[in-house]
Amino acid sequence: MTETATAPTAPLRARAEIDLAALRANVRALRARARGAQLMAVVKSDAYGHGAVPCARAAVEAGAAWLGTATPEEALALRKAGLDGRLMCWLWTPGGPWREAIEAGIDVSLSGMWALGEVTAAAREAGVPARVQLKADTGLGRNGCQPGEDWAELVAGALCAEADGLLRITGLWSHFACADEPGHPSIAAQLTLFREMLAYAEQQGVRPEVRHIANSPATLTLPESHFDLVRTGIALYGISPSPEVGTPADFGLRPVMTLAANIALVKRVPGGHGVSYGHHYVTPGATTLGLVPVGYADGIPRHASGTGPVLVDGKWRTVAGRVAMDQFVVDLGGDEPPVGTEAVLFGPGDRGEPTAEDWAQAAGTIAYEIVTRIGTRVPRVYVNEQQPG
Repeated sequence: MTETATAPTAPLRARAEIDLAALRANVRALRARARGAQLMAVVKSDAYGHGAVPCARAAVEAGAAWLGTATPEEALALRKAGLDGRLMCWLWTPGGPWREAIEAGIDVSLSGMWALGEVTAAAREAGVPARVQLKADTGLGRNGCQPGEDWAELVAGALCAEADGLLRITGLWSHFACADEPGHPSIAAQLTLFREMLAYAEQQGVRPEVRHIANSPATLTLPESHFDLVRTGIALYGISPSPEVGTPADFGLRPVMTLAANIALVKRVPGGHGVSYGHHYVTPGATTLGLVPVGYADGIPRHASGTGPVLVDGKWRTVAGRVAMDQFVVDLGGDEPPVGTEAVLFGPGDRGEPTAEDWAQAAGTIAYEIVTRIGTRVPRVYVNEQQPG
């Protein structure tokens, strides 16, 4: 077990421990779920808050054939870090940086003619053909090209640019709206439309390297959607994309992040003592309070005020009163753990600690948001960095 964080002279105020062995095991479990398809490890948003470069390296070590990011800046940062395998990014705005991505060999996603025009101009300037993937909107209603005339125009324009040597159409893809709700009628409708849009593009002469629509929930529950490639995001980090369908353990996954802080103060207070802003919590009797030195500036959701669970000294506690910018309080019920005792906000759950899903339930959100929002003031400490030989 190794750590990349520089060891400080005093204990860390808080830390997010990232278990790269768990991440590698998750990649292997997901690959087993999608035999016959390649796996893309989605490391957008700093790997959902886990750290893009270390997680990308670990995923590739475990057999991920592709990496995926939202923005070109995220993709270029991976290239700068020495990750030189297949890499795709899909969230583009006018102005690029198209040329930098082309020269770095990054697959870029196109959803409309404006993007096709910009990428071909950049490829002409660079003297290097762009690797492009055409995105179909099969029903999500966000990015992607509409079926019908719009799709026909985009396919024709891309094929013309390919014939001119300006690009290579490497992929055809789409994204589900409701794959985390197995049986939702939109799933079958999107799959049918995706097959139709694929067939049209291929009839026109497109020969993609990969066709893909499956995200994490589809990878786990919808084998008919796997095609040539599955894109795994939240599942990579050991969080179930469909808590109603199964826990991480049900899918053979293990949460990668453990968030903890050191108790900064323990003190006795009388009954009737107000706690934190607005006095939304008042002690019901004489008790002890523990100060946890993280707050919403660190990504702790203020919506979990009064409900967020924390493991302190072997017992579950609950946020007492409001979460403040830098700290919150737990009612220790008369216990007096030493200052510096670890408070575990969430982790895999096998030591009795809460999970990110528990915090999501407390805050009325999804576990994706819980891990992704943990801020830069919280150091990431990487363990099990070296893959066993």
